[in-house]
Amino acid sequence: MLTLKQIQQLSADDIQQNNQVIIDQLSSDVVLINQISQYIIHSGGKRLRPLLLMLVARALDYKDQDHTKAAAIIEFIHTATLLHDDVVDESELRRGKETANNVFGNAASVLTGDFLYSRAFQMMVELNQMQIMQILADATNKIAEGEVLQLLNCNNPDITEAQYMQVIYCKTAKLFEAACDVASVLADAGDSEQKALHQYGVHLGNAFQIADDVLDYIADSETLGKNIGDDLAEGKTTLPVIYALKNAQAQDQQLIRQAIEQGHHPEMAKIIDIIKHSGAIEYAVSKAQQAAQSAIDSLDILTESEYKNALIALAHIAVERTH
Repeated sequence: MLTLKQIQQLSADDIQQNNQVIIDQLSSDVVLINQISQYIIHSGGKRLRPLLLMLVARALDYKDQDHTKAAAIIEFIHTATLLHDDVVDESELRRGKETANNVFGNAASVLTGDFLYSRAFQMMVELNQMQIMQILADATNKIAEGEVLQLLNCNNPDITEAQYMQVIYCKTAKLFEAACDVASVLADAGDSEQKALHQYGVHLGNAFQIADDVLDYIADSETLGKNIGDDLAEGKTTLPVIYALKNAQAQDQQLIRQAIEQGHHPEMAKIIDIIKHSGAIEYAVSKAQQAAQSAIDSLDILTESEYKNALIALAHIAVERTH
């Protein structure tokens, strides 16, 4: 199976062109916007979403270059959500570095996120395809809904698995889905291919986010790039917590409920241990693996190619981080 590095090598020319578009489009007369934008863009992210868009376009035999601009739009939308997310969550670490809000302040981070959103919409107009504008406008709105939903769900230990899946669809899977949809439009794919790749994006995004939520309990801080148990400390009821709340012993369930309701709990280390030993990690990993397999199955319609193999590998990579 291809590694992420091999996938990036396969797409090296596209990635280089995409990087150049990002650099060119980040330019602003306002020095602080340049500083924050550069800080975020060079903070060590894998840029999976733009890579996904470019891989899907190539898997559909797309020959032109607009996909690198479309991929930059996807990255700007994603980066804007990260800037806003970190302010809302009062996060101090992301990808092992201080968050922009910690370095530059909340106000500057929020406003730079607004700049990135508006620049993304300027670039959408340049693509001059109404269908792509519709996809990305809908995605941006759905992501915002997801953020509000997550805020409403905060400190609530009674969130169901269905509610959790709704949040991760809005917050994460929607942009993966949009990346696939935009690539399909650019490549003028047929209806059946568009539908299949749409499903691939949803399943891949779900697998990726569930795996991320598992890592909050099993990774070390250095690998994770943030503090272990941050989700629990922020009162987020993710899939491992939902499972543990149903399956741990009664007194342990009570401790978990307190942690969710209160946020930073004095017995956090013990609570994380309870979640680990409840079978929650295995359950969540199996759900991530099911989503990844559904993503792979969606690709059956595509002609065999190195780009199809790369998309299959991406689904495996999404979940193998939990091993």
